[in-house]
Amino acid sequence: MAEEPTPRSKPKPPMSRIMRLSLRVVDYISDATRRADGTVNRRVLSLLDPRVPAFSSPCRGVASRDVVIDPAIRLRARLFHPAARPAGAAPLPVIVFFHGGGFAFLSNASLAYDAVCRRIARYASSAVLSVDYRRAPEHRFPAPYDDGIAALRFLDDPKNHPADVPLDASRCFLAGDSAGGNIAHHVARRYASDVQTFKNVRLSGVIAVQPFFGGEERTPSELRLHGAPIVSVPRTDWMWRAFLPHGADRSHEAACCASPEAAAGIDSPAFPPVLLVIGGYDPLQDWQRRYCEMLMGSGKDVTVLEYPDGIHAFFLFPGFDDARDLMTRIAEFVGGGK
Repeated sequence: MAEEPTPRSKPKPPMSRIMRLSLRVVDYISDATRRADGTVNRRVLSLLDPRVPAFSSPCRGVASRDVVIDPAIRLRARLFHPAARPAGAAPLPVIVFFHGGGFAFLSNASLAYDAVCRRIARYASSAVLSVDYRRAPEHRFPAPYDDGIAALRFLDDPKNHPADVPLDASRCFLAGDSAGGNIAHHVARRYASDVQTFKNVRLSGVIAVQPFFGGEERTPSELRLHGAPIVSVPRTDWMWRAFLPHGADRSHEAACCASPEAAAGIDSPAFPPVLLVIGGYDPLQDWQRRYCEMLMGSGKDVTVLEYPDGIHAFFLFPGFDDARDLMTRIAEFVGGGK
């Protein structure tokens, strides 16, 4: 049986009192809206996490609009792009982004994710297509992975590209944090397994920001950092139960990237280089390191960025110096894909 965390003093990553208060609010939203029966109180969540609108007029140099990916399942995305572009400028690389939230919470229109995608578009001089994938427990595995492939097929058809925003689908990146980083990885390997069916989309990289992986055991970092902000063993256990197929455990391919079932696509030359971000105060860091070891063991190109003071989801909070540094690193990674 998996070892459970024992009570101890809480980890204290360096941050201001205001930031600590903000993180307590985030924890409250998660705990107040997830039910013991494995469902989410969507009504309360919609009040605590209201959707912000897209802005066609520039906001800090970036405009946004909502697009329909698949009307049959009401799959939508939000497209962010730099507003001021000189005449004759080259088409923009595209970063397909998947938000975090344990597969069950938040959306591409959550204030934090609208803001972070706007920052990525500005720093990386790229278009960002933020996918509003279907969420658990109403839509379990493999729904968000299917939605990610649907977004790539949408981009693969130039007729879906806005006439006023030239997009270069041959310079496409997958990105996401936490559960979104998990989705980005699994979409990449699905793409790599089926690359011959894409005419225009070519993946140049995966940006996995503190991706959410797991397993049946409790890792040293999960035990050592029990009580850290945002992530806790009870929360992640609930999220896996809500997302994985009924009856599956955390050895499932969606959670355990080292499982034999999760190997498909990794060995393909079409599986792109990975930028992996790890935070020193993230309880999930041991799983992320195993993810890195799995990729390197398969001969893949992996760049690891370590932020010793980084909590889980730190890059959503621009008050952290590390969050600003990461934006620069993402821009460099995308620029290197030219």
